[in-house]
Amino acid sequence: MTFPVTLSGTDRLHALEEITRVFAARLHALDMKQWDLYPTLHTDDVVSETWGGVPVDRQPTSDGVANRVVGNERLAQTIRAFMERKAITSVHHGHTPLIEFTSDTTARGTWAMEDMLWWTHPDGAEERLHGYGHYHEEYRLVDGVWLISYRGLSRLRVDHTPRFHDAIPEL
Repeated sequence: MTFPVTLSGTDRLHALEEITRVFAARLHALDMKQWDLYPTLHTDDVVSETWGGVPVDRQPTSDGVANRVVGNERLAQTIRAFMERKAITSVHHGHTPLIEFTSDTTARGTWAMEDMLWWTHPDGAEERLHGYGHYHEEYRLVDGVWLISYRGLSRLRVDHTPRFHDAIPEL
C-alpha cells in the first residue's frame, strides 16, 4: 500500500542519503563481523528472505516458512552462526540503487549486488561462492532513523565450489 509522499525535495534527498547509509553500514557490519552493530541497522520486526540459494535442508525458517528469518537479533545471530562456523571471509557490494518512497516514513529499494565468500576446508582446499543479483529491501523511519524492515535476495548467477555449502549446518 502506498500513501501520499509529502516530503520536500530537501527532506527527500536527506532520507535517500540516510537509506543509502544504512544499506552501506549493513554490508560493512557484515563483512567486518560487527555483530553488535548489525541488528541496530534493522527494525525489531525485520523479515529477511535471503537464503533461497542455500539447499532447502539448510535454510533458516520462521513459523515454518523456509528461507525466512524474523527479528533483528535473530537475524544477526543466524548470520553470525553461518559466518563463524567455518571462519568465512566475505565481501559484499551494493550498486545502483532504485529507491522509491511509499510514504513519508517508508520506502523500498532494489540494489544490484555482488558477493564473494571464502572459507578453508579442513583438507586445505579453498571453498568459495561468487554471487550476482539484486537485494530487494524495504525501509522504515523509526524514531527519526531509517532502518531496514525487509530484505530479499534474487540471484542472477552463482558460481561456487562443490563443497561451499558444507559451511552451512543442516537444520
